[in-house]
Amino acid sequence: MEIFLGFLLSFFLLILSVIKNIFIGYALIGCWVIFALIAIKKGYRIKEIIKMSYNGGREAFIVIKILLIIGGVIGIWMASGTIASIVYYCLKFLNPSLFILFSFLICCSVSFLIGTSLGSISVVGIPLMIIARSGHVNLNIVAGAIIAGVYFGDRCSPMSSSAALVANLTKTNLFTNMKNMIYSSIIPFSLSLFFYYILSIYEPLKNMNNNLSYKILGSFDVNFIILFPAIIILILSIFKVKIYFSAPISILIASVVAVHFQHYNIKDVLQFIILGFNTNNHSSLHAILKGGGIVSMLKPSLVMFVSCSLSGIFKGINIFDSFKKAIINKSLNKHKLFSVISIVSIITAAFGCNQTISSVMTNEIMKDCYKNTSKYRFALDLENSGILIAALIPWNIAALVPTTTLNVSAIKYIPFAFYLYILPIIYFIYLRFSNKFLKTNLNLQ
Repeated sequence: MEIFLGFLLSFFLLILSVIKNIFIGYALIGCWVIFALIAIKKGYRIKEIIKMSYNGGREAFIVIKILLIIGGVIGIWMASGTIASIVYYCLKFLNPSLFILFSFLICCSVSFLIGTSLGSISVVGIPLMIIARSGHVNLNIVAGAIIAGVYFGDRCSPMSSSAALVANLTKTNLFTNMKNMIYSSIIPFSLSLFFYYILSIYEPLKNMNNNLSYKILGSFDVNFIILFPAIIILILSIFKVKIYFSAPISILIASVVAVHFQHYNIKDVLQFIILGFNTNNHSSLHAILKGGGIVSMLKPSLVMFVSCSLSGIFKGINIFDSFKKAIINKSLNKHKLFSVISIVSIITAAFGCNQTISSVMTNEIMKDCYKNTSKYRFALDLENSGILIAALIPWNIAALVPTTTLNVSAIKYIPFAFYLYILPIIYFIYLRFSNKFLKTNLNLQ
């Protein structure tokens, strides 16, 4: 009973922090205290609880390193003119009346190419958001399209770390999983395109002219070389170089570009990497071209560390054992099993606050429930639930970092991130009513 009450109170704290716009890290610390007290009541000593928390928290260090690096990348890309140049060239080719649709498609393409949602947000998400701000488009709609797009590739790209993780956890072939994911995404993707097309018609870029291009040319030296810090990320990602290696290389190149082409000094460059970029108050780009920096990722990093510490307590006190036993003893058909794994994914994504932790915890809880089912169905159920659901939870790193990077509301993008919730719904309908379709088109046997 105390565990149920602990989850109930924790959800209340998390939801309250979102509604009241309170930093989610404070709520997570409150959740940690709640479950630490539950552990004490179960007979665990404070020393043991601290050890559990540390063992969980240290798993966050590699992700925190990536977050801090990404913050530095964004700051120096702005200073070097890389982001401004991407905006400048996009303005030459984008159709103003289909801007939202193109934003989704561009993000889908880049994320499938490089396999990382956070990298795609930096490469194309920020430039698209800058264009949206200058064109007075509803930012929540654009943010929804961008975030849905970057998780298209994060789910099914051969370069995706989450796709590789699921394949590893379920002992399945990555490329067979990709085939299954592509088949199961045809209708959700098509519906998303339709909705973004309709929204594009009703929310076109307003006052679309050359003003922003002229402002960029007046503030930055723009040429193809300025794009190289972004291009190097794309090239290295294609060759499967991890972002914590490719991003520092990009930072170094962007620093050289900022000094040589934009005429900043070394002190300025270091300031942009650490504190973020900002134009002077008199610049015409002051309101739309700013942000980034290592400091901007300190709060998301704290969220990551505390959530991992909390998951360490969950694991240490075996908090899900009774739930696992209850589920294993039930005979569930395919659509009900997917419903259960989706609920588990919501819980683990809410408290794990990270895609990786959510996937690992969900696998640990649900794998025995799938022992009489195809391992490829288990892999597809994981991909179609936890991987996408994480990006719909405002305090999860999968959502918090993109919204922080794009400088948009943590919750208002959710109704417009169509692909992220249409896919699980359509997949559930498939399982419920279309087993023949699944057996014909998906390699799940």
